[in-house]
Amino acid sequence: MGKRILVKGLVQGVGFRPFVWRLARELGVTGHVFNDGAGVQIEVYARSETLDTFLVRLKTECPILARIDLIDVSSCQNKSPPGLFRIIHSEDGHVSTGVVPDAATCPACLAEIMDPANRRYGHPFSNCTHCGPRLSILRHIPYDRASTTMSVFPMCSACRLEYENPADRRFHAQPIACPDCGPDIWYENTDRSISKRDPIKTAASNLKAGKILTIKGLGGFQIAVDAGNEKAIAELRKRKHRPDKPLALMARDLDQIRDYCRLNSDEATLLAGSAAPIVLLQKFGQNLAQNIADGQDSLGFMLPGTPLHHLLMAELQRPIVLTSGNLSDNPQEIGNEGARRQLAGIVDGFLMHDREIYNRLDDSVVRSDRAGPAVLRRARGLAPASIRLSPKLADAPRVLAMGGELKGSFCMLNGQDAVLSQHIGDLENAKTFADYKRMLKHYLELYRFEPEVIAVDCHPQYLSTVYGEQLADEQGADLVRVQHHHAHFAACLAEHSDTSGSIETVHGIILDGLGWGDDDTVWGGELLKGGFSGFERLGHFKPVPLPGGAAAIREPWRNLAAHLFDAFGPNYRDRLGGTQLSKAFAEMPVSVLDQMMLTGVNTPASSSAGRLFDAVAAALGICFHRQSFEGQAAMLLESLARSHVETQIAYPVTASLQPAVLLSFGEMWLELVTDLKRNIPIEQIAARFHLGLIDGLAKAVQLSGARPPETIVLSGGVFQNAILRDGVSRKLQRDGHNVLTHHIAPANDGGLALGQAVIAAAISTDVQVPILD
Repeated sequence: MGKRILVKGLVQGVGFRPFVWRLARELGVTGHVFNDGAGVQIEVYARSETLDTFLVRLKTECPILARIDLIDVSSCQNKSPPGLFRIIHSEDGHVSTGVVPDAATCPACLAEIMDPANRRYGHPFSNCTHCGPRLSILRHIPYDRASTTMSVFPMCSACRLEYENPADRRFHAQPIACPDCGPDIWYENTDRSISKRDPIKTAASNLKAGKILTIKGLGGFQIAVDAGNEKAIAELRKRKHRPDKPLALMARDLDQIRDYCRLNSDEATLLAGSAAPIVLLQKFGQNLAQNIADGQDSLGFMLPGTPLHHLLMAELQRPIVLTSGNLSDNPQEIGNEGARRQLAGIVDGFLMHDREIYNRLDDSVVRSDRAGPAVLRRARGLAPASIRLSPKLADAPRVLAMGGELKGSFCMLNGQDAVLSQHIGDLENAKTFADYKRMLKHYLELYRFEPEVIAVDCHPQYLSTVYGEQLADEQGADLVRVQHHHAHFAACLAEHSDTSGSIETVHGIILDGLGWGDDDTVWGGELLKGGFSGFERLGHFKPVPLPGGAAAIREPWRNLAAHLFDAFGPNYRDRLGGTQLSKAFAEMPVSVLDQMMLTGVNTPASSSAGRLFDAVAAALGICFHRQSFEGQAAMLLESLARSHVETQIAYPVTASLQPAVLLSFGEMWLELVTDLKRNIPIEQIAARFHLGLIDGLAKAVQLSGARPPETIVLSGGVFQNAILRDGVSRKLQRDGHNVLTHHIAPANDGGLALGQAVIAAAISTDVQVPILD
């Protein structure tokens, strides 16, 4: 008998067809397999019991990078073909297959490049169907060599034999290459002269000498410097105009990371996985340069993700700083000429190659804590793997969600599959916005995606919103406006959607910097109740002035003045005698600020949780005048608090019902200022603040009417704070609640587009989407 089998999911470019071929031949099955736009198509002919075995093993033994979402089986009336099972040419068609993310070098390829007897010894572009570039080199689907930037490199006879042999792990590995036929690598000086020495050894030698280099990585250029050379790192910060933001690190292997950080098994698994992300780890052991992450208690480490990086790190004795190769807030450079032009004033040399990067990909950033892994930036190695949603969305219209303004990303929802793009950056930067539009156009073409609905944030001035409105008008798509915090809420819910359970409305604590509220005010500390198709605002932080609007985001002292003004009234500075704040405020234009708050001029009221963190940090002398990057003050405050949260007593935070739940901080500020006068260590004050906020949020949930075992969603960028995420989760779980947190999409604005997409789909179909209880 015969069967036609369609396999959908992440099944192209992962060695799925040779896996099917080997399985079929082992079982004595005849027929064929090929790729098309929908996935992998299989025709098989054998006895009934053999076909049953084939189907079971198809699911249970698939390749490591594959993900099967659907197996559709139908009967085939054709006669059993003669001969052995075959792999035949790909066919085009409607695109519904997934694009596989780039994957870090597998152990087999790593062993080959380190083996002097192997023909790929020292080859910086070795790969197979289990590893190597995917999205970064992909022009269109189906995923064949002609669809990638490797099409310009004709295969040598030896690579051709591997490529055409289904028994070889390089069968149809589209980026296949070797020293005889692959891309070229070279070391280039800033005067564009080419070094005649071994390029990787030259780069390593210059790094040891304190030079700043740029390296053409998988998804873009990176800037490298010796992680133990404080002077060289200071020079890099000066040249790159990056005075404070922590720098990422690359280590040779896990053992080298253990010299500098604590490393548990979950963190080791993340580091060594195919995504090879940056993982935030607690400092412990030997010291690297202090100015890598000054004031932070953690370091962001990654392992080499490509053969080039493995070969470079094998030449070095200690880790390197490895940060994005860009100017200021511009997108990462991906072209050789662009890197020469834009990075010449930053670096002292270039480690270059001629394999084109078609899609820009920054490094992913993750952290693992008691609540599990949390993605802080979803990019290389993670995007664009689709996020599988509830089957109840199978008949939903195709939705394009545009995301927010910061940490820009977009999402395409097609039935159960949501494709969330890689992190693109802050759209306020003109070059980043241009890159966002280019990437969006490419994804729409790559997936041949024609949206029926376009979802945007409610903020009328977000560039993503304005562009979404334009696209909806041009394409005749329906436009859905989604409230910012509802999108955060839905993004977390979407990760947990499942065929079981019910959509009884759930509660959510959504904490972030700023978002446009549905009452045209600025929200940021919200208690919601609802689901995908709607929500109710049950409570919020007490709104306080945002003096100067956007200026308050950059200058924490403004938020401190606003919170003290709210807590103590217009004469708040009289309360600060005996503290350093009296002198600090005396040097600032506080009188002007006070007058603005008294008259309400350019001081919109905001319930922002992020601005509360800024205010507390400023009170402790952290980034009082200005923060040089988003979240700096809050990150330093968290680092201060971490080692003291187990020993301190929470500050009082008031939760009241009037009639909505209101979380206010007057009592907290009274005790905090008293502690400052008593010269209590700021680490203890930081810990007391975190504990007070955790207690206050738990009280707010109770006052809102949530009764165990209510499901509570935690989302928004403030929940990137591990103390808060862990503390609130634990407290609510002890109260009997079921807590949902982010594991796939970022809790910050990088996950907004996923929430927007699911909300728009739910509204358009009027379906009740289950969540995992």
